[in-house]
Amino acid sequence: MSYDLIVIGGGHAGCEAALAGARMGVKTALITIRKDRIAQMSCNPAVGGLAKGQLVREIDAIGGEIGYCTDMTGIQFRILNRSKGPAVWSHRAQVDRIAYRKYMGITIHKQPGLTVIEDEVVDLLIDQRVCCGVVTVSRETFEAKTIIVTSGTFLNGVIHIGENQIPAGRIGEEPSKGLSECLVGHGLEMGRLKTGTPPRLNGTTINFDKCTVQYGDEPPPFFSRRSNRQAINQIQCHLTYTNSKTHQIINDNIKRSALYSGNIKGVGPRYCPSIEDKVVRFADKERHQLFLEPEGLNTSEYYLNGFSSSLPEEIQVEAVRTIPGLEEVKINQPAYAIEYDFFPPHQLKPTMESKYIKNLYLAGQVNGTSGYEEAAAQGLMASINAVLNIRGENPVVFDRSQAYIGVLIDDLVTKSTAEPYRMFTSRAEYRLFLREDNAEDRLSETGRRIGLLSESLIEKIFSEKKQRTDIYSEFQKLRISVPELEEPLTVAEAARRPEVDFTSIFNSLPNTMTAKYAVIEKVLIEIKYEGYLRRQQLQLQRFKSMESLAIPASFDYKEIKGLKTEASEKLSRIKPATLGQASRISGVSPGDIAVLMVNLKNRRRK
Repeated sequence: MSYDLIVIGGGHAGCEAALAGARMGVKTALITIRKDRIAQMSCNPAVGGLAKGQLVREIDAIGGEIGYCTDMTGIQFRILNRSKGPAVWSHRAQVDRIAYRKYMGITIHKQPGLTVIEDEVVDLLIDQRVCCGVVTVSRETFEAKTIIVTSGTFLNGVIHIGENQIPAGRIGEEPSKGLSECLVGHGLEMGRLKTGTPPRLNGTTINFDKCTVQYGDEPPPFFSRRSNRQAINQIQCHLTYTNSKTHQIINDNIKRSALYSGNIKGVGPRYCPSIEDKVVRFADKERHQLFLEPEGLNTSEYYLNGFSSSLPEEIQVEAVRTIPGLEEVKINQPAYAIEYDFFPPHQLKPTMESKYIKNLYLAGQVNGTSGYEEAAAQGLMASINAVLNIRGENPVVFDRSQAYIGVLIDDLVTKSTAEPYRMFTSRAEYRLFLREDNAEDRLSETGRRIGLLSESLIEKIFSEKKQRTDIYSEFQKLRISVPELEEPLTVAEAARRPEVDFTSIFNSLPNTMTAKYAVIEKVLIEIKYEGYLRRQQLQLQRFKSMESLAIPASFDYKEIKGLKTEASEKLSRIKPATLGQASRISGVSPGDIAVLMVNLKNRRRK
């Protein structure tokens, strides 16, 4: 059996990769161990958050699916960081875990040109460093022009709960064996990482009166322009805290944690530590914040966000019951840590293709990232470039000034990672340009060009853009009175005043202004920050000049006189595609870059 594209793994990276391949018109197969676990949310029942919301909006702007599926199955929607500037506003949604899996599963199964195969890939067909197919555990052979590995935490996965070790890709599911050994056998470098998930609680045993309520925003701020969902009754989330009793129990039993007993060898996530890590590393803190997040509309189960652990189950129960509101709680599923194989991403090109095995792409947690959103972004871009590779067309590679997706992939292939990578707004140097509200302006043309966005949707996007241009011109002249100001000003002048709220401006506009608030808000953001944007534009020009200076893949850094040994070794290992990428490699100094630039320019002149 032969396909153009085979995607291995049905997680969030695999779903985006499989859908994009089929929608771009190539014969695609998704091979997954269990069909009924496609798009399973292994960890928290939420999508988005700080910087992650930006990724989801960008995925949607190109034509991906995670944002739309979230909108259709979400049970609470919020915009985070509203007290700060628009550059760091981020959408976040609680979703119904079961509904999300079913909705995405139906989308996958109904997609023309996409075949779902329930099997496990144990080997790759690689001939002369070219990947041309896969072999499954049932000894089926499938040929393909391109293959994308999106195996998540399943490669030789091991779950840790106290002293217990269970081979698993996630709770209740067998790990994938054989694929890691295959890739290592073909020369890829492999590492071992650890992540974890908190306990699931019986909501009928929680005393919510002792917790702080968190409400959703009204109207619900959806991720996708395509979403046409009607008004929903949003579910409440709750906030609670650990205390000195909780910390004492954890400290008294710290040696029984798999993380501290030495059973876990993999590196854990620095920015999403286990509760044991929090108590040990931040011993001066009297309490740690925890979120009680509902798992869905038709279940009483809650996710205790912030309490991931590898302590024995009985210790987890004892510690959790010291927390306000959880004194009599029952745990449906204990927290656990999971160790798994990954392949350091400096071995990838910016297209997500392996530097060493042609037509093989890797995406998601197998590259050392954490999070559904980071995985989905990689799966989408790997698939887009795999299809363009089949077509013989130029790849799509976003740079750091174009998208958070560009920042994510550049960080991975340039800096690599030795710990689970998580996206933050602070990683983006040009975040004023990379706001959530302008994701479509930046990326929808790419989505149209490669065939992932319909012409009707593009027409709506361009129509709104023209509307915003007209409104912008009108706001330079239109004078209004707002409660925060003593005298009338033009809308543009009012928008620049720090004490004036956008909502006040919107409410003060004449009735003849019929545009929706979301459209008006985008215009006001552009007006408020246009001075800062002009200054950042100068930084962008310098950045672009570095990114435009390409470095040949065959470049021999050892021949360059004046380049430090460390820089030569790291440049040879990572093989940056441009001078800009080279400048972001740890251990490569500005002096090394100056030497490299002179050498590249001399080569060009010759």
